[in-house]
Amino acid sequence: MSTVTYLVDNRTINAEIGETLLDISLRHDIPHTSVCGGIARCSTCRVMIVEGLENCAPRNSREQLLAERLHLGPQIRLACQTTITGDVSLRRLVLDTEDIELTSQLRSDKTPISAGIEKKIAILFADIRNFTPFAETLPPYDVIHILNRYFYRMDKVIHQHGGFINNYMGDGLMALFGVDHPGDIVFNAVKAALGMLEEVEKLKPYLDTVYGTNFNIGIGIHYGIAVLGSVGGQGQRRMTAIGDAVNMASRVEAANKVFSTRLLITEQAYDEINKQVQLGRQFSDVTLQGKSGRHTLHEVVSLAENK
Repeated sequence: MSTVTYLVDNRTINAEIGETLLDISLRHDIPHTSVCGGIARCSTCRVMIVEGLENCAPRNSREQLLAERLHLGPQIRLACQTTITGDVSLRRLVLDTEDIELTSQLRSDKTPISAGIEKKIAILFADIRNFTPFAETLPPYDVIHILNRYFYRMDKVIHQHGGFINNYMGDGLMALFGVDHPGDIVFNAVKAALGMLEEVEKLKPYLDTVYGTNFNIGIGIHYGIAVLGSVGGQGQRRMTAIGDAVNMASRVEAANKVFSTRLLITEQAYDEINKQVQLGRQFSDVTLQGKSGRHTLHEVVSLAENK
């Protein structure tokens, strides 16, 4: 019999010789993150061995492969593969309050459903910048873990401001405002967008600490008429929005790459909130890919001081 001390939890528990650290955690109801299910396909169960490294069995081939890929030092071990022969003190590295909530939450989808109507709404598109090269450096399960953590934060902010995420597209998302929550629709969408940018900044220290890198996002908002309706096969129907307004919001989001901005809105959206936001640059006579005509885009940097 040996002991494992969890420094973050301030708990010392008994363990059987030969058990993996992950099995020990789960057997004692410690919510230890393991996105791949404990098969060494991700690094989310990683721990830092603070004391007793000599009481940990050497890395097996699976763990060694991932350790070399991620350049993990000898004290950083995968809990799902590390067995112990004596007392160990450790600190879990991919675990905080948000991780616990994210990995254990069971939520029902309450996306509003409507049938074939036209409605003027605010459409928000967001996309992670340069996510492909970021993802290529990590195991696939870690990529999914990061995306889930990112989308979890974005979902919370968007719901707080009366919107909902209607669609996920790889590392991008589309959110709708004004479908079932009337009011200051565009202003709510912009407040959500600014909150999303703040959440990404808060996420960066986590990404830097755990993965040694981070990312930024771009957001585009348009205000216009979209067709809302339920689509899909039997038992899989969900509400979606289609139309020129949706395409416009997507193109505005992409324009952030051209102008090196983070949040752009169309003239139609700006007309609704011109005294409620602080603008940066204005881009006139803009050509958007896949759209005819010339357009004016506004960079939003913050809410107006009186707001």
